[in-house]
Amino acid sequence: MLRQMYDVVMDPNINPFSGLPKMVRFQYMMILSYMWSAVFTLWIGAYTVLGVSVVGHTAVLVAIFFTADIFRSARAEARNHRDAMVRQSDGTVLYDDAWGAPDGQVAPRA
Repeated sequence: MLRQMYDVVMDPNINPFSGLPKMVRFQYMMILSYMWSAVFTLWIGAYTVLGVSVVGHTAVLVAIFFTADIFRSARAEARNHRDAMVRQSDGTVLYDDAWGAPDGQVAPRA
């Protein structure tokens, strides 16, 4: 059975090209052989490169998610930092004066 399947495709006296002139059969068989060689080369190459491709895509996705997490974390810290610089009792902004005295105290002058 395997031999019959092979002959139906590969034997130019049995396959559908059998009614064509020998030179035309040869040309069609050459075109098909080049096409199938390219298909199998791409197929085997895809399996060979697939591992590298998967690793590369995984690295890109990890980098995207890492960047998004850093941005989310920075946004949360920025909100917390602003909240920390506001006096809770009346909502005014806290700051240190030029001499480093905490808010509400007067720094001694030397």
